[in-house]
Amino acid sequence: MNSDDFNSLLIGRFQPFHKGHLEVIKAIAGESDYITIGIGSAQYSHTFENPFTAGERHLMISRALKGEGIERYFLVPIIDINRYAVWVAHVASLVPPFKAVYSNNPLTKRLFQEAGYEVRASPLFNVEVYSGTEIRKRMLAGQEWRDLVPKAVAEVIDEIGGEVRIRDLMKGLL
Repeated sequence: MNSDDFNSLLIGRFQPFHKGHLEVIKAIAGESDYITIGIGSAQYSHTFENPFTAGERHLMISRALKGEGIERYFLVPIIDINRYAVWVAHVASLVPPFKAVYSNNPLTKRLFQEAGYEVRASPLFNVEVYSGTEIRKRMLAGQEWRDLVPKAVAEVIDEIGGEVRIRDLMKGLL
């Protein structure tokens, strides 16, 4: 990586990493020399909204991208600081230099624009189906979810007992 490279930043929770995320990364890879993938809310795990640890998400993403032959990326866990006035500086201090941020989140877009970064809309791929919430709901209900994630991600979820974890976390809450 050098200063002439066009480097991009994509931040998401990836709970779990799914085929929609993969398609977004493929599209960004076509426009960027390197992609930094920020694993957002890295401090959270073992809840229905955030069932997987930052390390587990790192493993899901790295295995899925390896399977697709994508090599020009960095994975960086990003802990929430809950102070919007300094959040962009916090993120920038954790990741390699970047020129553009990809996001569809209105707050993320606003904060990075105000900090002077180029913000581009992330392409969307079948968001009604490719959704972490939908995948977690299917796991909870014992429905088919594996077709929504790359094979490597399903393997990681199986290795860590992720489907059982989600069901256990929700016992007594339904």
